[in-house]
Amino acid sequence: MKEFIKVMKALSDPNRVKMIKLLQRRVLCVCEIQASLGLAQSTASKHLKILEDAGLITYSKDGLWVNYRLADGARNPYVANLLGNLRHWLEEDIEVAALIAKLPEIRRETICGT
Repeated sequence: MKEFIKVMKALSDPNRVKMIKLLQRRVLCVCEIQASLGLAQSTASKHLKILEDAGLITYSKDGLWVNYRLADGARNPYVANLLGNLRHWLEEDIEVAALIAKLPEIRRETICGT
């Protein structure tokens, strides 16, 4: 029960759901996520930590970059099920559709000047 509640609480925030929808499209760094959602870096990082603790996302380091991606759900059946369903849910939502449309323009090289 505790794992289920942790996953559901992680998905109870609209910004975290939007992060999941963005990560369905591609691997992103925190600066790309914050630029997409208009959040402060610290706020984006806190949301990412909650998603990570729930097992919904993972990260890997690549030099100075920390790359976030969706978890494969292998460790938690609730994660696997919800991520599978979220692939189809909210695709027609106005906010989600706008975020996804804007995503190709958001690149870490432009944001961070590297």
